[in-house]
Amino acid sequence: MSSNQLLLLESDKEHDSRSRKGSPRLHSSRFANSNDHLLGLKLKKVKRKGCGRAWYQRKRVKSFFGVIGLVGFFLLVNWVMLSSLQDHGQQQKLSLVNSSISVKNELKKFGKGKRSQFGVYGRMLALAAHALAEGQNRREPKDLWKEPVIPASAWRPCADQRNWETNGGHNGYLVVTANGGMNQQRVAVCNAVVLARLLNTTLVVPRFMYSSVWRDVSDIYQEEYFINYLSPDIRIVKELPNELLSLDLEAIGSVVTDIDIPKESKPSFYLKNILPIILRNRVVHLLGFGNRLAFDPIPFQLQRLRCRCNFHALQFAPKIQQTGALLLQRLRKYAAKPGPLDNYLVGPHKDSVIKEKRVQSAKASKYLALHLRFEIDMVAHSLCEFGGGEQERRELEVFREIHFPALTLLKKTAKLPSPAELRSEGLCPLTPEESVLMLAALGFNRKTHIYVAGAQIYGGAQRLTALNTLYPYLVTKENLLSAAELEPFKNFSSQLAALDFIGCTAADAFAMTDSGSQLSSLVSGYRIYYGGGKMPTIRPNKRRLAAIFMKNSTIEWKVFEQRIRKAVRQTKHVQTRPKARSVYRYPRCKECMCPTT
Repeated sequence: MSSNQLLLLESDKEHDSRSRKGSPRLHSSRFANSNDHLLGLKLKKVKRKGCGRAWYQRKRVKSFFGVIGLVGFFLLVNWVMLSSLQDHGQQQKLSLVNSSISVKNELKKFGKGKRSQFGVYGRMLALAAHALAEGQNRREPKDLWKEPVIPASAWRPCADQRNWETNGGHNGYLVVTANGGMNQQRVAVCNAVVLARLLNTTLVVPRFMYSSVWRDVSDIYQEEYFINYLSPDIRIVKELPNELLSLDLEAIGSVVTDIDIPKESKPSFYLKNILPIILRNRVVHLLGFGNRLAFDPIPFQLQRLRCRCNFHALQFAPKIQQTGALLLQRLRKYAAKPGPLDNYLVGPHKDSVIKEKRVQSAKASKYLALHLRFEIDMVAHSLCEFGGGEQERRELEVFREIHFPALTLLKKTAKLPSPAELRSEGLCPLTPEESVLMLAALGFNRKTHIYVAGAQIYGGAQRLTALNTLYPYLVTKENLLSAAELEPFKNFSSQLAALDFIGCTAADAFAMTDSGSQLSSLVSGYRIYYGGGKMPTIRPNKRRLAAIFMKNSTIEWKVFEQRIRKAVRQTKHVQTRPKARSVYRYPRCKECMCPTT
């Protein structure tokens, strides 16, 4: 054999060796390695012996080519098998990181703009996408869709029980104008009912103030039902009598604003300061009345009346119930029966939640409701920063000057905590990016149907990109209802909020992003009161979450996942109402609910 042939063979042998080193699977074939070693020894022997008998040399050449053929055959088989394994592995990898690549592409696209919509969470979102893709066929943790059933079901609703005579309302008339949106109005109405009983006054059906934020004075509750249901408790009328209508209430000192009433005032304050006005002028008007009645100390039956008003007397107007039923029908798709709370939310329309024609093999959709409290008013009032730089700061400052002038003045005259300090204390609302990371870490998979509640998200549709990318089955009321179906609610923010209330309260699981939000508080309390221990609510501890999110640039996904689950699981315990806390949010107390044992 010529020296050129030997060099060529040596080169092929080195190439095969490099190929085997570069492949994670070739080195496992010991047979190929031992034959290469034998081949090298034989070649060296041929090179050393330049002479000898011709017949011996011919025999060695034949033997040599036989070995070459055998080795080549096994190398070919190895190569074919390796290619097959590599192709299969590559396909698996591609399917697993498909979502991750999708998120990375979105990150690049939005990162080119002036304002990154993902803030500092690009890395974590990519890890979340990969984790969701890997676990897309994995079963979700059992506790995602469940409450601790035994302790949670140990309470039953009983605020409808009465143990007193009807109040005649003989001392005069109580007029209340509630401020804020749908949730603040609900609280104000219940507090007004309790005050009417406390002061032995006749309640004029509460009205709602026009707000520069809410811009809605519409009635969202059934007036006749409200009056009739509470008639055994207090006297309610629709208007003041004619002789009082003509009075200038402000001139006679019968108008009391929320500035005059401290927050969480005790019953004694009203008996001392408001009752004398009523006795003198026969009427008082509480203007801008809201969260102005304490939860403790308050007599047992008055507290029960507050619960009775919230959970029993306030029924949404028929058009809200009808559209709410349509919303639930489209969220559940193939429901065989109404949900456990449907009767209390949509009343006579509960049966329309079920579609007449069902697909035989289709299952009803289980869905998670997520309340994103990330509207501009919440963002501006928080004094936090959300990754939008100078443009964001200017936008929020302008909004504060118009809508929160007192806060703007406070910023100029007092030293307030920095945005970083506020965030570390858990005082900033969760961003959509933080919310989706929380859901992914808890174990909700990509197939989870999610209903997102809330008004217009600050940052617009782009701010929801992370949510939409990781969870493709994400909808809002604007997606589920047509323009024609939403038209009657178009300019009525409180009515739109009522639809979100229905969508969140009826959900199989509910996740809040801000535990201080009125809607989240009312929804979670309603689910406790009527849910029978089967309506779980996810309540994040934002201070704990802030400490975890601060590690976003270095934390590994498994560690992040463990810490988020631990932080949220600790808030899922069943507890009775803490002292001085809201009965609307914590109805597990003897005034609202009765222990079953």
